[in-house]
Amino acid sequence: MAVELQHQSEISSGSLSFHDLAGALAGRQSIPGLTELYELIGRAGISQEEVQPYLGFKAGNYSRHRVMRNEFVEMLVLCWKPGQRTPIHDHNGSHGAVFVHEGILWETTFDYDAEKGLAYKSHRELRAGGLTGSEVPDIHQLGNPDVSGQDLITIHIYAPPLGVLKTYKLGSSTIDLYTPADPDFL
Repeated sequence: MAVELQHQSEISSGSLSFHDLAGALAGRQSIPGLTELYELIGRAGISQEEVQPYLGFKAGNYSRHRVMRNEFVEMLVLCWKPGQRTPIHDHNGSHGAVFVHEGILWETTFDYDAEKGLAYKSHRELRAGGLTGSEVPDIHQLGNPDVSGQDLITIHIYAPPLGVLKTYKLGSSTIDLYTPADPDFL
């Protein structure tokens, strides 16, 4: 489920800063729905200066930087070099919203059948200001395309916070478990 935001038009006197967004999430006393996450991100005017402390890239795999986490929700900034991507996965009980702050994000979605295994469903490209998300039990893969020639910075909000994810392989009915690495920066 992707939503394209006209990010610049969302920045107004009533908008949330990056830190206001994190604060609104930190104050939650229940798990927010995906629509509410979309609305919050849609109101956020996120500046490069606010995101700067959460930036850091590494070779081999994308890096994860925690902004906030409580029992109901977590917010991360992910930094991707060209060619870095997630495994094909679902969020195993969590839903999430992903905002493209800078760069190009490719998202591929899949269908799973216990007898036939995993099959390709669709693909989309999102650029700065783009917003996508996944409900339970959506299966997807995110990444910075090899051909982008630029770094990718995305802001992720998961509710409840991620735990053990399920991972998949095309054409296979096997489901494996995967625990995301601890954030590189807290």
